[in-house]
Amino acid sequence: MKAVLVTGATDGIGHETARQLGALGWHVLVHGRNEAKARRAAEALAKTGSTGSYAPVWGDLSRMREVVGLARQTLMRVPTLDVLVNNAGVSVGKRTVTEDGFELTMAVNHFAHFLLTHRLLDALRAARAGRVVTVSSMTHSSGRIDLDDLALAKHFDGYSAYATSKLANILFTIALARRLASSAVTANCCHPGVISTKLLHSRFGMGGAPVERGARTSVYLASSPDVANISGKHFDDCREKTPARVARDAKLAESLWDATERMLRTHL
Repeated sequence: MKAVLVTGATDGIGHETARQLGALGWHVLVHGRNEAKARRAAEALAKTGSTGSYAPVWGDLSRMREVVGLARQTLMRVPTLDVLVNNAGVSVGKRTVTEDGFELTMAVNHFAHFLLTHRLLDALRAARAGRVVTVSSMTHSSGRIDLDDLALAKHFDGYSAYATSKLANILFTIALARRLASSAVTANCCHPGVISTKLLHSRFGMGGAPVERGARTSVYLASSPDVANISGKHFDDCREKTPARVARDAKLAESLWDATERMLRTHL
């Protein structure tokens, strides 16, 4: 039975991703911000008649110490991890600084997943062919990375912060794939589509396609043999799609990786 961790799996696209992977007969670690939410989601998923299994794990991704704790929980449950789906994401209208000194959007969408992936790499390498799937967004094309202001202190706009974090997801994927090139682990990212989620309703005031469609590309990248040997790519609707020019900047990807490592040095 393959093991997968899906972050942000208590609702929306993440919850549906967890459901679909469980339906494939996988053991799914259902991540929630706290224990109660994670347990409720795992229990609800277990009642869907899946051939797989679900187990709760938790941690507030805005707090790097809890990200480390989430990695520890994961390793206690599954020392070998076949897939990590970095799905969780937030978008906020007001700049909020976390206990680590990060801006909240970047903390959850970028720094937490960078740290979590780093902490779980050995478990992914232990799998026959581990995969890292990171959910980005088409908004990445509006993002701008200022390596001297990853805390977004100079000027804050909620949409721009979200777009920048989604650009960071793609740059992270490129840099990670390069580091994993000599291993059997792959790293890819995707745009899930314009999907009817709480984030879309609350922050963008619009509806979209059902979550079943939003989960489709993540599930494809996690499970399909068609992408077994593909790494460092961006997908949309289960097809490889070239991201914006800024997201293809390998030098920027490396610089962002180095800057992120420096900012996370006490947790890595």
